[in-house]
Amino acid sequence: MVGRLATPTIVIDGQVFVGFAANRAKIEAALKGTGGPRPAAVSLTEGADGGSERDDEERLIIQILKESKTIAVVGLSPDPSRPSHGVARYLMEQGYRVIPVNPMVKQVLGHESYPDLAAVPEKIDVVDIFRSPEHVPPIVEAAIAKGIPTVWMQEGVVHQEAARRAREAGLRVVMDRCMMKEHLSLKHEGKL
Repeated sequence: MVGRLATPTIVIDGQVFVGFAANRAKIEAALKGTGGPRPAAVSLTEGADGGSERDDEERLIIQILKESKTIAVVGLSPDPSRPSHGVARYLMEQGYRVIPVNPMVKQVLGHESYPDLAAVPEKIDVVDIFRSPEHVPPIVEAAIAKGIPTVWMQEGVVHQEAARRAREAGLRVVMDRCMMKEHLSLKHEGKL
């Protein structure tokens, strides 16, 4: 059987840290705030049955959706029939600030569109990627350079190497998941 290495995930008082080395300082600060490690509050993902890994991923998604306020949507289309447009509109309706990133348009959903992440003049909590996988690595590098704490790759967007690079730099990563669907589902379950 061929398996994959599980990325160590540590949960401290509801905060999810993916990758120990990249988050060491944050983990140590969180542990100081709790008075030290407590077995019930800290867990490592083994990934053997996938159960705890799924639970950790859900906790990570909940944490991202609760803490984030500003989302840069890379590849946001002005066409209302496109998934990026529908997702961005939904996120705006839920109270998130959406920043369009698309060099082909000047404005989307009533907001100025920027040519790339580097051009966005304000703090970004999440970069939501609606681009094909081959375009993901430079977007991840731009997110790292700008200090954006979370990279979210929409459904169908998978780039393992870029995800690894982001995690090594201390970023939280969600891949191949729709932000709108996750929000709707968690809201329906009463978790948001």
